[in-house]
Amino acid sequence: MTLEHDDCIKRGKIKPFSRGITLAPKEIDTARADLETARKTYKENDHKWATIQIYYSMFHSARALIYAKNLREHSHYCLIAAIKTLYVETKQIPVSLLEGLQEAKNLREEADYYNRWSQAGCEKLLKLAEEFLYKAEDLIKKK
Repeated sequence: MTLEHDDCIKRGKIKPFSRGITLAPKEIDTARADLETARKTYKENDHKWATIQIYYSMFHSARALIYAKNLREHSHYCLIAAIKTLYVETKQIPVSLLEGLQEAKNLREEADYYNRWSQAGCEKLLKLAEEFLYKAEDLIKKK
């Protein structure tokens, strides 16, 4: 386990969630819907909102993964820490997808809070979000 993950547990930001496994498919559906909306928004050249929507697609994919472990997060930071410990360190998810999730979070914050975004960043995130969603779907199907 990582220090970040341990700290999140101690602070109550990652907790057991007995209904998680039953709600994981709903989170995948939400991730898929957010990604589809982001694609439409991107085609309309609204790269700020597409960037935000892409992050939330990845957020819901990640949430589905921790729900599949009957856990729940109460922090975006701790969600990423949980994915690192539960899926990257166990080699179920490549580190590149974890880095993509962190980059998506950073770009979403830039777009949302500072009104800074780019078409290139948005395009990169679209590909990462799709790959992350497919990986999450595959891992949840194996449960």
